[in-house]
Amino acid sequence: MSSLQDSFWKRRWKLVLNVTTFVALLILIYAIRGQLADTIKNFAHVNGWALLLIVPIEALNYHAQAKLYQGMFRIVGNDLSYKYLLRTSLELNFVNHVFPSGGAAGISYFGVRMKNGQISGAKATLIQVMKLGLTFISFEVLLLFGMIALSVMGRVNNVTVLVGTALSMLLIGGSAVFIYIVGSQQRINSFFVTITRWLNWVIHLVRPKSPETINIEKARGMFDDFHANYRQLQRSLPELKMPFWYALLANITEVLAIYVVFIAFGHFVNVGAVILAYGIANFAGLVSVLPGGVGIYEVLMTAVLASAGVPASLSIPVIVMYRVVNTLIQLPPGYVYYQRTLAGNQGQRPDLV
Repeated sequence: MSSLQDSFWKRRWKLVLNVTTFVALLILIYAIRGQLADTIKNFAHVNGWALLLIVPIEALNYHAQAKLYQGMFRIVGNDLSYKYLLRTSLELNFVNHVFPSGGAAGISYFGVRMKNGQISGAKATLIQVMKLGLTFISFEVLLLFGMIALSVMGRVNNVTVLVGTALSMLLIGGSAVFIYIVGSQQRINSFFVTITRWLNWVIHLVRPKSPETINIEKARGMFDDFHANYRQLQRSLPELKMPFWYALLANITEVLAIYVVFIAFGHFVNVGAVILAYGIANFAGLVSVLPGGVGIYEVLMTAVLASAGVPASLSIPVIVMYRVVNTLIQLPPGYVYYQRTLAGNQGQRPDLV
């Protein structure tokens, strides 16, 4: 019976994944149905030309992400094409939006996607994690600028200071813990092997006949590979300078995309408030069980903006408009590329694309 099930999954995995993706996409559309209706109503009140600025801003954002990946892969000895990494970035955005998993789905998909270039899962995971790390660290620069902007405009109150400080400490603390763990082969093995054993225990509760779904020894080898690639990145710190600037550019364009919607509504709000609200909402969205952090994202952005002097009567329609327009711009190309990948139309090695 078990062999028949394994044979079925091997033959039908693409079909199953396509159906799962389609269902997840329907759930996403259903989750934002109210926002879609509100956005259609608000189109009459916005400057359409200003709103169209989101398109080149998002294009620049994906350019920055592709160059960020390209720079980090070069450091570890892989020269991947810009075109391939740009396309992969769009696919990752689609996966992370449709499958709410705090970015874990994107990391897993990225590992599978990079196998076309004979890149190990550990190396692909490290690059994706380091990309997130550089994004978080570079956001500190943007956050500092935002707090200064709020101070200059006299909009810093106790709540705003507390929110900004908490976000900054999360960024610094999380980065420090990650560097401490992966900086030692013993620590990284101990930490991740413990997590692997815990995952096996959880899976065993659901599947009693599978005491070790994730092979510990294979996992240990992957962690050793992860550590070796990390050490290579660590020895090339000067070369991380350019990826860092691309990570900063990616953050800047994300904030600009929100800001142009405020402009489209005829308001020039304090950019510091937008930076702070964007940071808090995105961190909270990582733990959301709904696609794209729907609900949590909007509520938190509105609350933080209100603490910085932006009224909810303005921020709510702006945030809803940004979320829907941004989703409509990004998800279709991501979905198309994702489906092409599943269909196997692009099986070439990424460095040959």
